[in-house]
Amino acid sequence: MELYEILPDDERLILDVLRQIIIENLPAHCKEKISYNVPFFYGKKGICIIWPATVPRGGIKKGVLLGFWYGCKLPDEEKYLTHGTNKQVFYKIYKSPDDIDERSITKLLKEAIAQDNTG
Repeated sequence: MELYEILPDDERLILDVLRQIIIENLPAHCKEKISYNVPFFYGKKGICIIWPATVPRGGIKKGVLLGFWYGCKLPDEEKYLTHGTNKQVFYKIYKSPDDIDERSITKLLKEAIAQDNTG
């Protein structure tokens, strides 16, 4: 996959960890697709996307963004996600693998999958 070839080691490691968490938690009907050279996960509609800063057009300068397509509809009681300028996509930017909180991501993925199943 050419995505891995262009990424610096820190972004590649963060991307790998996030992909593993997502793949382990997505139901069988959900798929991963590489679009704009970034991993995009979807069921009926988009669920989430992982966008490293090295890949153009992601809007971030450093780290790796994990964005939830319908973040605006997720309960996110812990206020884990950042609400940026996009009214729909809420996200978290990871600058190191140590920043990754698997429990929070898994909880949000379950909420996003439930949301996807109702749509």
